[in-house]
Amino acid sequence: MLRYTLMRLGIFVGCLVVVWGLVYSGVVPRGLGASNGMWVLLLSLVISAPISFVVLRKERDRASEQIVQKVDRVKANLDANRSQEDVADDAARAQGAS
Repeated sequence: MLRYTLMRLGIFVGCLVVVWGLVYSGVVPRGLGASNGMWVLLLSLVISAPISFVVLRKERDRASEQIVQKVDRVKANLDANRSQEDVADDAARAQGAS
């Protein structure tokens, strides 16, 4: 998961550098007034999102599988704990009924 996040951040930073260069070289228009920094960030985000979606597909699938495995493990642990509580509760009720 950390690898996917770092790769996505790397794509964003790469797009940020390219957009910044294009804006300051005059190829892409500057923002309105003092909004130039926000313009560069938003344009970089809009460009990097579809690139990340296509380029990081396999890494995203791996991260998704890891998350599913962790969720399944947590569910299994919760079910095991619930079963232990049920056994302890049944034993306490059986002792109280005696």
